[in-house]
This record gives sequence, C-alpha cells and structure tokens, in this order.
Amino acid sequence: MTDLTAPEPFAGVFPIAPTPFTDAGDLDLDGQRRVLDCMVDQGVDGICILANYSEQFALSDSEREVLLDLCLEHVDGRVPVIVTASHYGTGIVVERARRAAAAGAQALMLMPPYHGALLRADEERMFEHFAAVAGAADIPIMVQDAPLSGVSLSVAFFVRLAREIPQVRYFKIEMPGTAAKLRALIAAGGDAIAGPFDGEESITLMADLDAGATGTMPSALLPDLIKPVVDDYAAGRVDEAHAGYARILPLINFENRQCNLRAAKAAMKEGGVIASDAVRHPFAPLDEATRAGLLALARPLEPLALRWGK
Repeated sequence: MTDLTAPEPFAGVFPIAPTPFTDAGDLDLDGQRRVLDCMVDQGVDGICILANYSEQFALSDSEREVLLDLCLEHVDGRVPVIVTASHYGTGIVVERARRAAAAGAQALMLMPPYHGALLRADEERMFEHFAAVAGAADIPIMVQDAPLSGVSLSVAFFVRLAREIPQVRYFKIEMPGTAAKLRALIAAGGDAIAGPFDGEESITLMADLDAGATGTMPSALLPDLIKPVVDDYAAGRVDEAHAGYARILPLINFENRQCNLRAAKAAMKEGGVIASDAVRHPFAPLDEATRAGLLALARPLEPLALRWGK
C-alpha cells in the first residue's frame, strides 16, 4: 500500500462501491476493479466498501475476504478506503475490524448490533460493542445511524462514544430529521466530532450542509456531480451549490425513491464499467421501465458512470 495523500479528518464525497456480479450471480472481480477505477476517476475523496449498497448482506464470509483484499490492493492508497464491518455479533465485528485494519483500511463503518426485527442490544452493550472494536483496530470508526437497524441512537450516546472512545469520531446520519440531528450532534460534541456525514444518496444534502455536515456518502451513480456541490458550499459559494444541487436533484430523488442500490449498477452497465447489473436473489432486478426512467434523467447530466467505459 502507498501512503495516503489525504490525511484525516475525512471530508467531502465518500461514495459506496457497488459489488458487481455476473449474470450467473458470481463475483465479477475484473468488474470490481473497473468500478474502483471509475470511482477514483470520478474525483471522489474516498470510497466505502462492503456496505449495504455493496450488497454486503448477500456476500459470504469468504467473498468478503476476497473483496476486502482486492479493493484495498487495487485502490492502493489513491484515496482513503472505509470498510464496513457491521454484524450483530461483537466477536465477529472485532475479527472483521482486525482483518480490515491489517489489510490497510483507513477507517471502519459500523451499524449498532441488531438482527432481524427484534434482536437489539441495550445502550451499555452497544457501548461495549464499539469499545471492543476500537480495542482491536486502531483506526477511526464511523457510526452509521440508519433506519435499517431499527435501533434508536441518541445524540447523547453519540457524544459519549466520541468522548470515551477516541477512535469513534465520524458519524453517518441518515434518519428522518437528519439535519436537526447533525446540528444537535455538532453542538453537543464539539471538537470530538471530526466528521459529521450524511448518507441516503445525498437526498437531504443541502439541509445537512447547512446543519454542519462536512461529508456525504452517496452511491457511485453521480459522485462526480455531487462533489462540486460540496466543494462550492465549503468554499462559501452557497448560491452556486444550491444551483448545482437543484440540477441533479431529480436524478438523486429517482435513485432514492425508485431504484435504490440498483441505480449505480444500471448506470455503470450502460457506461461500460461493468458487464452486468445483476443483483442477488431475493433482491429483485430493476424493471425495464424504471431503468429507462433512470437513464433518461441521467443522460443530460452526463455523469462519468455513463461514459467511463465507452
């Protein structure tokens, strides 16, 4: 691995890398390398791998190992890589964290422990969960606060994590009322909060930037078009940021409400980045009408994903 040129604190646009499969459902490892190259060429500030939008829930343990090594070796320090290691079992997360750190991950992303609709940990057990991971891997941790877990995480709990576990200094908020929660987190946590991020395809980006977010974690569909918005806002060009975001918002909304993780794959297949936009059963493939609607919105904007492989 080469040395990183972008030190902490991480900020800007850190999209999630999709996991390409063949039409038969196998990992497409050459396609994965092309995905990563495309994302670097999109000008991203970092990449997150093995996340929910990477279909981590459809990967075997051995496939995770293969992808972890492939992604970190292929990116080779061109941008920071955050590795998602979420699982209900603390011991499993600890081992995933150790493995990611040893492979060269620059940070970890973790959801709180949960399983299914009912298995949850109380706050003290959640604290112990994050503390155990921090004790096993001395790299920064981003806590993912997302509806998928069904876990209610308070601002006070986040601040406790940040103040008592030094590695926990990034927070990805993608809940209803994200901007208000970000604002409260920054006010209560102060300097302990190194990186307040939003997510959910950057669907609430402008409100979240107004609240103090310094980073966003969208999909790989259009990070090259989201980055100028974030950069303009950070430079004080707020009107330009709003205008840029208004231009791309219909596509972000269509992705968020109609396509979810399938949008980036559809665009990358259309753009020659990957050979197949297959998702793994029981996740349903994108229907043709929805695909056509997505591409009709994307083409006038010319995101790199639609052009990279042509």
